Amino acid sequence: MSIIPAPLLIPDYRAFWVARLFATLAGMMMVIVIGWQVYDMARETMPPREAAFLLGMIGLVQFLPMLILTLFIGVIADRLDRRHMARVAVGIELACAAALAAMAYADAITIPALFVVAGLLGVGRAIAGPSLSALAPNLVPRALLPSAIALNSIAWQIGAIAGPPAGAFMYAISGTTAYGSAALMFAVAMAGLFAIGPVPRPPASTLKPLRSLIEGLGYMRKNQMVLGAITLDLFAVILGGATAMLPVYARDILQVGVEGLGPLRAAPAAGAALVAVTLAIRPLKRHVGIIMFAGVAVFSIATIVFGVSRSMPLSLAALAILGAADMLSVYVRASLIQLHTPDQMRGRVSSVAGLFISATNELGEFRSGTSAAWFGPVESVVIGGVGALIVTGLWAWRFPVLRRADRFDAPDGMG
Repeated sequence: MSIIPAPLLIPDYRAFWVARLFATLAGMMMVIVIGWQVYDMARETMPPREAAFLLGMIGLVQFLPMLILTLFIGVIADRLDRRHMARVAVGIELACAAALAAMAYADAITIPALFVVAGLLGVGRAIAGPSLSALAPNLVPRALLPSAIALNSIAWQIGAIAGPPAGAFMYAISGTTAYGSAALMFAVAMAGLFAIGPVPRPPASTLKPLRSLIEGLGYMRKNQMVLGAITLDLFAVILGGATAMLPVYARDILQVGVEGLGPLRAAPAAGAALVAVTLAIRPLKRHVGIIMFAGVAVFSIATIVFGVSRSMPLSLAALAILGAADMLSVYVRASLIQLHTPDQMRGRVSSVAGLFISATNELGEFRSGTSAAWFGPVESVVIGGVGALIVTGLWAWRFPVLRRADRFDAPDGMG
Protein backbone atom coordinates (compact mmCIF):
# COMPACT_ATOMS: atom_id res chain seq x y z
CA MET A 1 0.00 0.00 0.00
CA SER A 2 1.36 3.41 -0.95
CA ILE A 3 2.10 5.81 1.89
CA ILE A 4 1.41 8.73 -0.47
CA PRO A 5 -2.11 10.14 0.04
CA ALA A 6 -4.35 8.95 -2.79
CA PRO A 7 -5.11 12.38 -4.34
CA LEU A 8 -1.39 13.07 -4.85
CA LEU A 9 -1.15 9.97 -7.05
CA ILE A 10 -3.25 11.86 -9.62
CA PRO A 11 -0.88 13.99 -11.82
CA ASP A 12 -3.30 16.87 -12.38
CA TYR A 13 -4.10 17.16 -8.69
CA ARG A 14 -0.39 16.97 -7.88
CA ALA A 15 0.31 19.92 -10.19
CA PHE A 16 -2.61 21.80 -8.60
CA TRP A 17 -1.21 21.10 -5.13
CA VAL A 18 2.25 22.43 -6.08
CA ALA A 19 0.67 25.56 -7.55
CA ARG A 20 -1.36 26.13 -4.40
CA LEU A 21 1.71 25.64 -2.20
CA PHE A 22 3.95 28.13 -4.01
CA ALA A 23 1.17 30.68 -4.48
CA THR A 24 0.52 30.53 -0.74
CA LEU A 25 4.22 30.85 0.11
CA ALA A 26 4.49 33.94 -2.08
CA GLY A 27 1.21 35.41 -0.88
CA MET A 28 2.12 35.05 2.80
CA MET A 29 5.49 36.68 2.19
CA MET A 30 3.68 39.60 0.56
CA VAL A 31 1.18 39.87 3.42
CA ILE A 32 3.76 40.04 6.18
CA VAL A 33 6.09 42.45 4.40
CA ILE A 34 3.35 44.83 3.26
CA GLY A 35 1.73 44.83 6.72
CA TRP A 36 5.03 45.48 8.47
CA GLN A 37 6.07 48.21 6.04
CA VAL A 38 2.75 50.05 6.36
CA TYR A 39 2.77 49.96 10.17
CA ASP A 40 6.48 50.65 10.56
CA MET A 41 6.43 53.59 8.13
CA ALA A 42 3.27 54.98 9.74
CA ARG A 43 4.75 54.77 13.25
CA GLU A 44 7.50 57.18 12.22
CA THR A 45 4.89 59.95 12.28
CA MET A 46 1.80 58.51 14.02
CA PRO A 47 0.86 57.09 17.44
CA PRO A 48 0.03 53.35 17.66
CA ARG A 49 -3.76 53.71 17.36
CA GLU A 50 -3.59 55.73 14.16
CA ALA A 51 -0.97 53.42 12.66
CA ALA A 52 -3.13 50.40 13.58
CA PHE A 53 -6.03 52.03 11.75
CA LEU A 54 -3.93 52.00 8.57
CA LEU A 55 -3.53 48.24 9.00
CA GLY A 56 -7.31 48.04 9.03
CA MET A 57 -7.50 50.14 5.89
CA ILE A 58 -5.09 47.78 4.12
CA GLY A 59 -7.61 45.03 4.85
CA LEU A 60 -10.43 47.18 3.50
CA VAL A 61 -8.74 47.98 0.17
CA GLN A 62 -8.21 44.25 -0.36
CA PHE A 63 -11.78 43.43 0.64
CA LEU A 64 -13.53 45.91 -1.66
CA PRO A 65 -12.45 44.35 -4.98
CA MET A 66 -13.32 40.93 -3.59
CA LEU A 67 -16.74 42.22 -2.54
CA ILE A 68 -17.37 43.70 -5.98
CA LEU A 69 -15.92 40.91 -8.13
CA THR A 70 -16.17 37.61 -6.28
CA LEU A 71 -19.84 36.76 -6.90
CA PHE A 72 -19.56 37.53 -10.62
CA ILE A 73 -16.30 35.60 -10.88
CA GLY A 74 -18.20 32.61 -9.49
CA VAL A 75 -20.71 32.84 -12.35
CA ILE A 76 -17.83 32.96 -14.83
CA ALA A 77 -16.18 29.97 -13.13
CA ASP A 78 -19.30 27.95 -13.98
CA ARG A 79 -18.99 28.92 -17.67
CA LEU A 80 -15.29 29.14 -18.56
CA ASP A 81 -12.25 26.95 -18.09
CA ARG A 82 -11.36 27.24 -14.42
CA ARG A 83 -7.67 26.60 -15.17
CA HIS A 84 -7.45 29.76 -17.27
CA MET A 85 -9.07 31.82 -14.53
CA ALA A 86 -6.61 30.54 -11.93
CA ARG A 87 -3.73 31.42 -14.26
CA VAL A 88 -5.01 34.97 -14.67
CA ALA A 89 -5.26 35.33 -10.89
CA VAL A 90 -1.70 34.16 -10.24
CA GLY A 91 -0.50 36.35 -13.10
CA ILE A 92 -1.93 39.44 -11.38
CA GLU A 93 -0.22 38.48 -8.11
CA LEU A 94 3.04 37.88 -9.96
CA ALA A 95 2.82 41.35 -11.52
CA CYS A 96 2.20 42.92 -8.09
CA ALA A 97 5.23 41.22 -6.55
CA ALA A 98 7.43 42.21 -9.49
CA ALA A 99 6.25 45.83 -9.29
CA LEU A 100 7.07 46.10 -5.59
CA ALA A 101 10.45 44.47 -6.18
CA ALA A 102 11.22 47.13 -8.78
CA MET A 103 10.03 49.94 -6.48
CA ALA A 104 12.07 48.56 -3.60
CA TYR A 105 15.16 48.40 -5.82
CA ALA A 106 14.61 52.05 -6.74
CA ASP A 107 13.92 52.97 -3.09
CA ALA A 108 10.54 54.35 -4.21
CA ILE A 109 8.08 52.45 -1.99
CA THR A 110 5.52 54.68 -0.25
CA ILE A 111 2.43 53.97 1.83
CA PRO A 112 0.08 54.99 -1.03
CA ALA A 113 1.95 52.61 -3.37
CA LEU A 114 1.50 49.77 -0.89
CA PHE A 115 -2.23 50.51 -0.74
CA VAL A 116 -2.53 50.41 -4.54
CA VAL A 117 -0.72 47.07 -4.74
CA ALA A 118 -2.84 45.68 -1.89
CA GLY A 119 -5.96 46.57 -3.88
CA LEU A 120 -4.63 44.80 -6.97
CA LEU A 121 -3.81 41.75 -4.86
CA GLY A 122 -7.45 41.81 -3.78
CA VAL A 123 -8.45 41.61 -7.44
CA GLY A 124 -6.18 38.62 -7.95
CA ARG A 125 -7.55 36.86 -4.91
CA ALA A 126 -11.13 37.56 -5.99
CA ILE A 127 -10.43 35.62 -9.18
CA ALA A 128 -8.32 32.91 -7.54
CA GLY A 129 -10.77 31.95 -4.79
CA PRO A 130 -13.78 30.72 -6.81
CA SER A 131 -11.70 29.32 -9.68
CA LEU A 132 -9.37 27.26 -7.47
CA SER A 133 -12.16 26.09 -5.15
CA ALA A 134 -14.31 25.01 -8.10
CA LEU A 135 -11.35 23.42 -9.93
CA ALA A 136 -10.18 21.09 -7.15
CA PRO A 137 -13.29 18.82 -7.14
CA ASN A 138 -12.79 18.26 -10.90
CA LEU A 139 -9.35 16.75 -10.33
CA VAL A 140 -10.20 13.90 -7.93
CA PRO A 141 -12.95 11.28 -7.66
CA ARG A 142 -15.81 12.20 -5.39
CA ALA A 143 -14.76 9.66 -2.74
CA LEU A 144 -11.36 11.36 -2.40
CA LEU A 145 -12.71 14.89 -2.04
CA PRO A 146 -12.48 15.14 1.80
CA SER A 147 -8.85 13.95 1.66
CA ALA A 148 -8.11 16.37 -1.19
CA ILE A 149 -9.60 19.23 0.86
CA ALA A 150 -7.33 18.29 3.76
CA LEU A 151 -4.32 18.18 1.41
CA ASN A 152 -5.30 21.58 0.01
CA SER A 153 -5.22 22.86 3.55
CA ILE A 154 -1.82 21.25 4.13
CA ALA A 155 -0.42 23.10 1.10
CA TRP A 156 -1.90 26.33 2.40
CA GLN A 157 -0.63 25.75 5.93
CA ILE A 158 2.89 24.84 4.79
CA GLY A 159 2.96 28.07 2.85
CA ALA A 160 1.51 29.97 5.79
CA ILE A 161 4.10 28.48 8.16
CA ALA A 162 7.14 28.99 5.96
CA GLY A 163 6.02 32.21 4.25
CA PRO A 164 6.07 34.66 7.19
CA PRO A 165 9.53 33.72 8.54
CA ALA A 166 10.86 33.63 4.98
CA GLY A 167 9.33 37.04 4.29
CA ALA A 168 10.81 38.52 7.48
CA PHE A 169 14.21 36.98 6.74
CA MET A 170 14.20 38.19 3.14
CA TYR A 171 13.03 41.64 4.18
CA ALA A 172 15.90 41.85 6.68
CA ILE A 173 18.18 41.47 3.66
CA SER A 174 16.28 43.96 1.51
CA GLY A 175 12.80 44.73 0.25
CA THR A 176 13.97 43.83 -3.25
CA THR A 177 14.97 40.37 -2.06
CA ALA A 178 11.62 39.80 -0.33
CA TYR A 179 9.40 40.90 -3.19
CA GLY A 180 11.66 39.37 -5.85
CA SER A 181 11.51 36.00 -4.08
CA ALA A 182 7.71 36.24 -3.95
CA ALA A 183 7.60 36.93 -7.69
CA LEU A 184 9.73 33.85 -8.37
CA MET A 185 7.40 31.67 -6.29
CA PHE A 186 4.34 33.00 -8.09
CA ALA A 187 6.08 32.01 -11.33
CA VAL A 188 6.47 28.44 -10.04
CA ALA A 189 2.77 28.41 -9.15
CA MET A 190 1.93 29.55 -12.67
CA ALA A 191 3.97 26.68 -14.11
CA GLY A 192 2.02 24.22 -11.95
CA LEU A 193 -1.30 25.56 -13.22
CA PHE A 194 -0.16 25.21 -16.83
CA ALA A 195 0.71 21.56 -16.12
CA ILE A 196 -2.94 20.70 -15.40
CA GLY A 197 -4.65 18.98 -18.31
CA PRO A 198 -8.20 19.62 -19.56
CA VAL A 199 -10.92 19.14 -16.95
CA PRO A 200 -14.62 18.36 -17.43
CA ARG A 201 -16.94 21.33 -17.39
CA PRO A 202 -20.46 21.36 -15.95
CA PRO A 203 -23.32 21.55 -18.45
CA ALA A 204 -23.54 25.00 -20.01
CA SER A 205 -26.14 27.16 -18.31
CA THR A 206 -28.83 28.75 -20.47
CA LEU A 207 -29.41 31.44 -17.85
CA LYS A 208 -28.09 34.95 -18.21
CA PRO A 209 -25.22 35.78 -15.80
CA LEU A 210 -27.32 37.85 -13.37
CA ARG A 211 -30.05 35.22 -13.30
CA SER A 212 -27.40 32.54 -12.87
CA LEU A 213 -25.97 34.44 -9.89
CA ILE A 214 -29.42 34.80 -8.33
CA GLU A 215 -29.96 31.07 -8.77
CA GLY A 216 -26.75 30.29 -6.90
CA LEU A 217 -27.65 32.63 -4.03
CA GLY A 218 -31.15 31.15 -3.93
CA TYR A 219 -29.74 27.65 -3.62
CA MET A 220 -27.61 28.74 -0.69
CA ARG A 221 -30.53 30.43 1.04
CA LYS A 222 -32.63 27.28 0.83
CA ASN A 223 -29.86 24.88 1.86
CA GLN A 224 -29.53 25.37 5.62
CA MET A 225 -26.42 23.20 5.76
CA VAL A 226 -24.51 25.38 3.29
CA LEU A 227 -25.95 28.67 4.57
CA GLY A 228 -25.13 27.87 8.20
CA ALA A 229 -21.59 26.72 7.42
CA ILE A 230 -20.74 29.79 5.34
CA THR A 231 -22.27 32.41 7.63
CA LEU A 232 -20.71 30.86 10.74
CA ASP A 233 -17.30 31.40 9.23
CA LEU A 234 -18.30 34.88 8.07
CA PHE A 235 -18.91 36.17 11.59
CA ALA A 236 -16.22 34.12 13.32
CA VAL A 237 -13.53 35.45 10.97
CA ILE A 238 -14.74 39.07 11.09
CA LEU A 239 -14.82 39.05 14.88
CA GLY A 240 -11.75 36.92 15.53
CA GLY A 241 -9.24 38.74 13.31
CA ALA A 242 -6.36 38.81 15.79
CA THR A 243 -3.70 38.31 13.13
CA ALA A 244 -4.37 41.79 11.72
CA MET A 245 -2.87 43.26 14.89
CA LEU A 246 0.32 41.19 14.81
CA PRO A 247 2.54 44.06 13.59
CA VAL A 248 1.24 46.11 16.55
CA TYR A 249 1.93 43.28 19.01
CA ALA A 250 5.38 42.58 17.52
CA ARG A 251 6.51 46.21 17.51
CA ASP A 252 4.82 47.83 20.51
CA ILE A 253 3.26 45.24 22.88
CA LEU A 254 5.50 42.15 22.91
CA GLN A 255 8.40 44.27 21.56
CA VAL A 256 9.97 41.48 19.50
CA GLY A 257 10.39 43.45 16.26
CA VAL A 258 10.18 42.17 12.71
CA GLU A 259 12.22 39.10 13.73
CA GLY A 260 9.42 38.10 16.12
CA LEU A 261 6.66 38.98 13.68
CA GLY A 262 7.53 36.01 11.44
CA PRO A 263 7.06 33.37 14.17
CA LEU A 264 3.89 35.09 15.42
CA ARG A 265 2.39 35.08 11.92
CA ALA A 266 3.45 31.46 11.35
CA ALA A 267 2.16 30.08 14.68
CA PRO A 268 -1.53 29.75 13.65
CA ALA A 269 -0.50 27.95 10.48
CA ALA A 270 1.77 25.58 12.43
CA GLY A 271 -1.12 24.52 14.63
CA ALA A 272 -3.41 24.24 11.62
CA ALA A 273 -0.89 22.17 9.66
CA LEU A 274 -0.66 19.60 12.45
CA VAL A 275 -4.42 19.19 12.39
CA ALA A 276 -4.54 19.12 8.58
CA VAL A 277 -1.94 16.34 8.38
CA THR A 278 -3.88 14.34 10.97
CA LEU A 279 -7.13 14.80 9.05
CA ALA A 280 -5.51 13.85 5.73
CA ILE A 281 -4.34 10.56 7.26
CA ARG A 282 -7.39 9.92 9.44
CA PRO A 283 -10.43 11.84 8.16
CA LEU A 284 -13.29 12.45 10.56
CA LYS A 285 -15.97 9.78 10.48
CA ARG A 286 -18.64 10.83 12.98
CA HIS A 287 -20.09 13.82 14.86
CA VAL A 288 -18.67 16.32 12.35
CA GLY A 289 -21.17 19.07 13.26
CA ILE A 290 -20.40 19.08 16.98
CA ILE A 291 -16.67 18.94 16.23
CA MET A 292 -16.98 21.98 13.95
CA PHE A 293 -18.74 24.08 16.62
CA ALA A 294 -16.21 22.98 19.24
CA GLY A 295 -13.41 24.12 16.94
CA VAL A 296 -14.91 27.60 16.56
CA ALA A 297 -15.38 27.88 20.34
CA VAL A 298 -11.75 26.96 21.05
CA PHE A 299 -10.67 29.42 18.32
CA SER A 300 -12.57 32.18 20.12
CA ILE A 301 -11.10 31.40 23.54
CA ALA A 302 -7.55 31.24 22.15
CA THR A 303 -8.10 34.65 20.54
CA ILE A 304 -8.97 36.11 23.94
CA VAL A 305 -5.89 34.54 25.56
CA PHE A 306 -3.64 35.97 22.86
CA GLY A 307 -5.21 39.38 23.27
CA VAL A 308 -4.31 39.67 26.96
CA SER A 309 -0.92 37.92 26.79
CA ARG A 310 2.31 39.83 27.36
CA SER A 311 4.50 36.74 27.08
CA MET A 312 5.96 35.66 23.74
CA PRO A 313 5.77 31.91 24.52
CA LEU A 314 2.14 32.20 25.70
CA SER A 315 1.25 34.29 22.66
CA LEU A 316 2.80 31.72 20.32
CA ALA A 317 0.95 28.89 22.08
CA ALA A 318 -2.38 30.75 21.92
CA LEU A 319 -1.92 31.46 18.21
CA ALA A 320 -0.99 27.83 17.50
CA ILE A 321 -4.12 26.59 19.30
CA LEU A 322 -6.17 29.23 17.49
CA GLY A 323 -4.91 27.94 14.15
CA ALA A 324 -5.44 24.28 15.04
CA ALA A 325 -9.03 24.87 16.12
CA ASP A 326 -9.75 26.96 13.04
CA MET A 327 -8.36 24.24 10.76
CA LEU A 328 -10.64 21.67 12.35
CA SER A 329 -13.74 23.77 11.78
CA VAL A 330 -12.66 24.83 8.28
CA TYR A 331 -12.12 21.20 7.27
CA VAL A 332 -15.66 20.30 8.28
CA ARG A 333 -17.24 23.40 6.74
CA ALA A 334 -15.40 23.06 3.44
CA SER A 335 -16.28 19.37 3.14
CA LEU A 336 -19.96 19.94 3.90
CA ILE A 337 -20.22 22.87 1.48
CA GLN A 338 -18.59 20.97 -1.40
CA LEU A 339 -20.51 17.75 -0.80
CA HIS A 340 -23.86 19.52 -0.54
CA THR A 341 -23.40 21.60 -3.71
CA PRO A 342 -24.09 20.26 -7.24
CA ASP A 343 -21.18 20.66 -9.67
CA GLN A 344 -23.05 23.06 -11.95
CA MET A 345 -23.34 25.49 -9.02
CA ARG A 346 -19.95 24.97 -7.41
CA GLY A 347 -18.45 28.07 -9.02
CA ARG A 348 -21.27 30.30 -7.77
CA VAL A 349 -21.42 28.74 -4.31
CA SER A 350 -17.62 28.75 -4.06
CA SER A 351 -17.62 32.44 -4.96
CA VAL A 352 -20.03 33.24 -2.14
CA ALA A 353 -18.07 30.99 0.22
CA GLY A 354 -14.90 32.78 -0.88
CA LEU A 355 -16.48 36.15 -0.19
CA PHE A 356 -17.81 35.06 3.21
CA ILE A 357 -14.74 33.03 4.19
CA SER A 358 -11.60 34.22 2.39
CA ALA A 359 -12.57 37.82 1.76
CA THR A 360 -13.78 38.27 5.32
CA ASN A 361 -10.20 37.82 6.49
CA GLU A 362 -9.64 41.26 5.01
CA LEU A 363 -12.92 42.57 6.41
CA GLY A 364 -11.85 41.17 9.78
CA GLU A 365 -8.61 43.12 9.46
CA PHE A 366 -10.65 46.27 8.83
CA ARG A 367 -12.81 45.52 11.88
CA SER A 368 -9.69 44.98 13.99
CA GLY A 369 -8.04 48.17 12.74
CA THR A 370 -11.06 50.39 13.34
CA SER A 371 -11.69 48.83 16.76
CA ALA A 372 -8.04 49.36 17.65
CA ALA A 373 -8.35 53.03 16.67
CA TRP A 374 -11.40 53.41 18.94
CA PHE A 375 -10.55 51.19 21.93
CA GLY A 376 -6.90 50.15 21.53
CA PRO A 377 -5.26 47.07 19.94
CA VAL A 378 -5.60 44.77 22.96
CA GLU A 379 -9.24 45.64 23.53
CA SER A 380 -9.93 45.09 19.82
CA VAL A 381 -8.62 41.52 19.95
CA VAL A 382 -10.42 40.62 23.18
CA ILE A 383 -13.76 42.08 22.04
CA GLY A 384 -13.48 40.09 18.81
CA GLY A 385 -12.82 36.82 20.64
CA VAL A 386 -15.80 37.32 22.96
CA GLY A 387 -18.02 38.17 19.99
CA ALA A 388 -16.95 35.05 18.08
CA LEU A 389 -17.75 32.89 21.12
CA ILE A 390 -21.25 34.38 21.33
CA VAL A 391 -21.81 33.76 17.59
CA THR A 392 -20.81 30.12 18.02
CA GLY A 393 -23.56 29.56 20.57
CA LEU A 394 -26.16 31.41 18.52
CA TRP A 395 -25.39 29.45 15.34
CA ALA A 396 -25.45 26.11 17.17
CA TRP A 397 -29.00 27.01 18.22
CA ARG A 398 -30.10 28.60 14.92
CA PHE A 399 -28.83 25.85 12.57
CA PRO A 400 -29.66 22.49 14.18
CA VAL A 401 -29.12 20.67 10.86
CA LEU A 402 -25.50 21.79 10.99
CA ARG A 403 -25.07 20.89 14.64
CA ARG A 404 -26.56 17.43 14.05
CA ALA A 405 -24.44 16.64 10.98
CA ASP A 406 -22.90 13.25 11.71
CA ARG A 407 -21.05 12.06 8.59
CA PHE A 408 -19.70 13.41 5.31
CA ASP A 409 -22.56 12.00 3.27
CA ALA A 410 -23.56 13.89 0.13
CA PRO A 411 -27.18 13.90 -1.00
CA ASP A 412 -27.93 11.77 -4.06
CA GLY A 413 -27.21 13.41 -7.40
CA MET A 414 -24.36 15.64 -6.25
CA GLY A 415 -21.11 14.76 -8.01
